This record gives sequence, structure tokens and C-alpha cells, in this order.
Amino acid sequence: MNSENDVIIGLEVHVQLNNLKTKLFCSCSTDYRGKEPNTHVCPICLGLPGSLPVINEKAIEFATKVALALQCEINERFWFFRKNYFYPDMAKNFQISQYNKAGGRAFGNKGHITIKINGVKKDILLNRIHLEEDPARIVHFGSIITSPYTLVDYNRSGITLLEIVTEPLINSPEEAREFLNQLKLLIEYTGVSNLDLEGSCRVDANISIKGYPRVEVKNINSFKEVESALKWEITRQKNLIKRNQSFTQETRHWDGKVTIPLRTKEFEKDYRYFPEQDLVPIELTQEYIEKIRKTLPEMPNERFERLRKQYQLSEFDAENLILNKSLADFYEEGVNLDPSFGPEEYKLYCNWLMNDVLGWLNDHKLTIDQTRLKPHHLVDLIKYLQSGKITSKIAKTLTDEIMKGIPLEKILKKHGKVRIDDETYIRKIVREVINENPKIVEDYFKKPKAMQALIGNVMKKTRGQADPKLTQTIMQEELKKLERN
Repeated sequence: MNSENDVIIGLEVHVQLNNLKTKLFCSCSTDYRGKEPNTHVCPICLGLPGSLPVINEKAIEFATKVALALQCEINERFWFFRKNYFYPDMAKNFQISQYNKAGGRAFGNKGHITIKINGVKKDILLNRIHLEEDPARIVHFGSIITSPYTLVDYNRSGITLLEIVTEPLINSPEEAREFLNQLKLLIEYTGVSNLDLEGSCRVDANISIKGYPRVEVKNINSFKEVESALKWEITRQKNLIKRNQSFTQETRHWDGKVTIPLRTKEFEKDYRYFPEQDLVPIELTQEYIEKIRKTLPEMPNERFERLRKQYQLSEFDAENLILNKSLADFYEEGVNLDPSFGPEEYKLYCNWLMNDVLGWLNDHKLTIDQTRLKPHHLVDLIKYLQSGKITSKIAKTLTDEIMKGIPLEKILKKHGKVRIDDETYIRKIVREVINENPKIVEDYFKKPKAMQALIGNVMKKTRGQADPKLTQTIMQEELKKLERN
């Protein structure tokens, strides 16, 4: 049986540059999501006879940013090609794209993304990146196999796509998903796209077992689904090999559970590429490229190093923060609101953000930008914790309301949840707990760790409001009295 190293995967990632306001070759709005079908269209993106495309200059700028972030070699002169195919999602029966053969050039060549799996780093080399227009959106009712009819929404037609093509150097579904996560991170940091939007990133995955035909799985819409589709397809191919069954190079569709045959795989010659005569060649000067380079924001690796140095964060904390740009931005805004914050507060703020806040966001399938939580709300929480006004246990019970952007002072006033540091009251509760739990007290004299169970009962009686340190001190005092008797 083949080993995992015999699995060969190459990815073609289609990223919408959706932070552009207009499409690649016309002035139609890119804000098409949730709009009535076929309302963001014009003669150009509908491919009507006589219409002429005009390049979106801002798209060239955005593509240059990504090329620089990926460390590609940017081609200073290139032109567009027609990729000919007949399908309802492309009204003019060809797609305006780029071609890196027959004298053509991609936008950029080479480049790489570094991934880390189980602590081991690996460079995934890129073949090229190029610009092209997005086809229309095909709407099936039910599955692609059972749908009684198909509708076409041309609102998406003409949206700017940047295609990133890897070399076939990925050897597992896990590596593929990590590559996509790192690519998303770079795209987010460049500011050219919001990849959390539906349909903003689609992946074609080419999979083969060494020595056997290659299969392409088209238009996978999420990174998790890419991993699942690859796992299923690898198993399918290995089973065919094991049974000595033949299979051919083909294109398949992932329906969320299995891959389904669509058609025999096309080859480049089937697309009959030839230069797009309605568009002039694009020329980029070194001066232009350097000007764009200077506008690049801080990249993830640079931010990682700065976070560690500026806020004295551990490698683990800094690495996890940079993986989510919105959370990293939230963190930095928050910890810089209060000049009195130091290493202890930096760490505490990070812990609450990456554990409690992120956990809540994941449970509710939201991003931090979709909530009313602001950095100053978390600053207030840290101050209350540091001053001892509330305990960590109390704070955790308030997460739902904190995430709604309700001021902490208002929440505490509503629930009456403040730290209890009245020594007389806590001693009274401690004595009650000792009297009510003779078995645990007996256990304590054999195993001192049993005291935690008694403290837990005190917390239960005080709804988590008793000061933990004071409670422990008083509990030790009362138990020592019993021991002496």
C-alpha cells in the first residue's frame, strides 16, 4: 500500500479581491451579496456584443500587494488571454484570464508560504499567481445531481479573482488546510479581501497517488471542506488501486460527503487560449512596485516578533494572536488604552481574549467584529480582576453580557456580583461548610488536597463571590484548630 509521501496534492486557490469597489473590467459594484439576482450587471460583465472591457487599476495595485506578500517574482509586462469554454456561468463563452505559456506571462511567478505541522516547518512553493474574472453564480436546487433545474445569477460575473497556484508539493489533507490558513492570514493582512464572506475563496484541488492518474475536485468552498474532500478522495483512489481497478484523469465535485464525477478532465489545449485583443498590455515599472511595497502593512511574521518584544508575550501567545488579525488588532488597541498596563496585564488581557472571548465567538459562530464588545470593555474587566473587586470565577459567569457590550459596572450592579472580602462573613461560611462535611474534613487530615473540596463548597454558598485567597487562609486556620483539638 502507498505511503502518505506518495500522495501528491496541488491547489488552485481563487481569491476574490472583494475589497475593490468595482469589478475587474467594468464599473459594476462588487457589493452583490444578498442583492436581487442580475441587478449588478452591465453589457461588459454580461458579455454583450460590442462591449469593451477596461482594466480596474486598483485591481493591479491589490494584486501587486499580494505578490509582494507572497514573495513572488512580479512580471513587469503582461497581457490578458481568452480562456474559451462554453458554460452558462460565462455569458460570452470565454473567461478573460492570464496564461503563462505561448508567450504569455502570469502576474507573478514562484513565491512560497511556510506551514508548520506538529512543530515541523515546510515551504510550499508557488507556481504562479494571476488575475482573472469570476464567472457567474450557478444556483442548484438540491444537489448538483438531483436539482430539477439550474438558475444563473450574473451579479458575481466579472468580480476580480486572484488565482494562486501551488507546486504539487503538499502531501496530506492536513498540510493543505494549514497552507490555506496561512494564505488567508496573508490576504487579510494585505487588506485586499475579506475571506470570511460567503464564496470569497474557492479551491480546486488536484490529487493523485504517485504513478496514477490525477483527479481534480472543483470549487470547494471552505478550508475544512477541502481537508474532508481530500481525505475522501485519497481513500477512494487508494481503494481502487488496492482492487486493481483502473481510473482516468477526471474532474469531480465534492457534495459534502463524497466526490461525484463531473466530466473527463480538460487539458490546456481544450481551452484554446489566445491573447485578448480588447485589452492593451499592462506594464509595471520598478518604481510602481516599490511604491506599492511601501504601502504594505506589517506582515504576520513581523507582527509576531514585535508582539513578543513590545508586550513580553510568550511565543505561544504571540503566534496565536497573529493567526486572527481582528483579534490581534483588538488586543493591541485594548492594552494601549491604559498607560498603567504592564507585562502582567498584557498577559491577563491576552488570556481572556484568546480563551474566553474566542471560545464564545467560536460557540456562536461569530467574529469579534460582529459583536458589540469593544477593547475598553475588556480593559475594565482586567482592572476589576486586578483590583480584586471581582473574582475570575465571577467574571466567567458574565461573559454573555460582556460580549453584548454592556458596561461591567452596569452588569455587576444588576446581578450584585462583587467580591466578598468580609473576613467575619467568610469565616462564618467556612465553619458552616466544615460542620456540614465531616467526611471531607476527615479525608483532609489524610490527604490535604481534600481542602479544595471544602473551598469549593464555600464558593458554591457564596455564588463564587468569596475572595479565593482569603477563603483559603481562613479555611487553613479553621482546619488547624480542629487538628489541635
